[in-house]
Amino acid sequence: MKMNEELEVEFSKQITREFESAMLYRQLAIELELRDLPGMASWMRSHSTEELSHADRLIEHMTNRDNRPLIGDITIPSVKADTVTEIFEVALDAERDVSEAIRALYRLAQEQGDIDSRPTIDWFVSEQVEEEATVGEIVGRLQLVNEDGSGLLRMDAELASSNV
Repeated sequence: MKMNEELEVEFSKQITREFESAMLYRQLAIELELRDLPGMASWMRSHSTEELSHADRLIEHMTNRDNRPLIGDITIPSVKADTVTEIFEVALDAERDVSEAIRALYRLAQEQGDIDSRPTIDWFVSEQVEEEATVGEIVGRLQLVNEDGSGLLRMDAELASSNV
């Protein structure tokens, strides 16, 4: 069943957000590369790729329902972070913003009675809970090490080997 025009527009906006998130994570990876933290940079690049797969999931849902996904203008906020902790705080803020957008999409689909969107949106709700928890844990650990070199290097090594 084809989704209505309002929901189609909002799904397309979410696709754009996912592309923006991918580009933000890539920029954060660059910031970490410049700080000689290859493990953390790799973790950010991996998350950039994951965000692209999220966009693809939404695109597939829409095309499977004969809707037309449209990618809007991609805007990437400039990254202003003086510390590694601040870099990850930027990522956490971005995840929180995406979570709220997913909740709004959920509410709209529910309001529209579009039960066909439910499995896809439910997946995203669960994914966002996981994403916020993961990045939040990293921020918490970075706050504990307080920019201490050995602590940062240990976390860099851990994130290099992380599948998350």
